[in-house]
Amino acid sequence: MSNILMLFIFVPILSGILLALNLLLAPKQPYEAKVSAYECGFSPVYGQTRNVFYINFFLVALLFLIFDLEILLLFPIAVTLYNVSIFGFSMVLIFFIVLTIGFVLEIGSGSIKLASNNS
Repeated sequence: MSNILMLFIFVPILSGILLALNLLLAPKQPYEAKVSAYECGFSPVYGQTRNVFYINFFLVALLFLIFDLEILLLFPIAVTLYNVSIFGFSMVLIFFIVLTIGFVLEIGSGSIKLASNNS
């Protein structure tokens, strides 16, 4: 049996068994720390999903992911810069120019601003 076939058969079966064991055997005892306010400051409201959600936290997380992936995509180019020559370098420059334009547009629209004007 090949390694890939083993991966696609054994791993889903094992993960399903472990998830089922967790559902059956895990203790379900909510205590004060579990039902207290989350790190974002929202109190858990059971049965109600409509709450005020500040979108700024979400936007900062998305921007972090975008620029973190930018660094991740920069690493292979930095390692193989001699092999990709001028064409690869120009593609990386175009990539960074597009990302920089997007970053400037986000600053211009005010989506990165965290402080409110009311304070």
